[in-house]
Amino acid sequence: METEKPGAWPITLEDVLRARRRIQDYLRPTPLRRYAALDDAVGNGISVYVKHENHNPTNSFKVRNALSMMTAMPEDPRSRGVVAATRGNHGLGVAYSGSLLGVPVTICVPLGNNPEKNEGMRGLGADLVERGKDYDESLEVALALMRERGLTMVHSTNDRDVIAGAATATWEILEERPDIEAMVVSVGGGSQAVGAMTVARALRPGLPVYAVQARRAPAAHDSWKAGSRVARESADTFADGLATRNTYDMTFPALLEGLAGFVLVSEGEMAEAVRVLLRTTHNLAEGAGAAGLAGLMKLREELAGRKVGILLSGGNIDGETLRRVVSGEL
Repeated sequence: METEKPGAWPITLEDVLRARRRIQDYLRPTPLRRYAALDDAVGNGISVYVKHENHNPTNSFKVRNALSMMTAMPEDPRSRGVVAATRGNHGLGVAYSGSLLGVPVTICVPLGNNPEKNEGMRGLGADLVERGKDYDESLEVALALMRERGLTMVHSTNDRDVIAGAATATWEILEERPDIEAMVVSVGGGSQAVGAMTVARALRPGLPVYAVQARRAPAAHDSWKAGSRVARESADTFADGLATRNTYDMTFPALLEGLAGFVLVSEGEMAEAVRVLLRTTHNLAEGAGAAGLAGLMKLREELAGRKVGILLSGGNIDGETLRRVVSGEL
């Protein structure tokens, strides 16, 4: 195990180890599985290893992030409560963590947000504030509430403990399959990708990590290509977890420095990846949860013959969106 200074990296492997120890009493490692039918669907001799983050208690990897951050909080801020902005999975993770730890939770979501995710957050005891046209506007609402009420912000990306929590998934992958030869991970804010690169740099130096983002929410991809941060006017994608218009202080420098490649995928390509996962693994994926597979499909020439890890990072697709995906409307 190598020890390193963060540099462009917001965390070290020691941060990830501490996160693992904090969350291990609440979360079991998720399955890592290979499916012959999925290998055939991807083709080019690629062996696909799927990390089933959809098997977490909130059906998403985001619960790792929230538990990592909230278990690290001192008692006094915990008693005052936390606030977060979300399109769904981060909020579900924060609400679930609050219910376990006895922390009051306020969640800000955009108007018209996924109704089933809203229902799930309320069911876990969160106070839901529906305001703003998208995630970025809801984040401004959350920041205002933080200042007004003395709450602690649980940012979906811009927090060291959040990123360390996301990294625990990759550590589990490399413990179980140290022969993985590449990883393809989705990027919204970048916690998943930066977590993966942090662990890979320490445990498997030289392991390439590729990123994938929605073509209709391309801020991180476009910034990576440009070599400097750019914001976008909109993030209109059915992949809720990727729908952000900006990059973030704690993740963009590492994305810029460490990624082996970065691809964009269309709404149709993500929808096809949802269908492929349903057919070959009989697991439900939301758009963001299937983005890693959609990205791998685009990278199959470059990654031919390799053992590749992807994360089925979330399965909280709502009924109407699932109908549109299965029917081929998307």
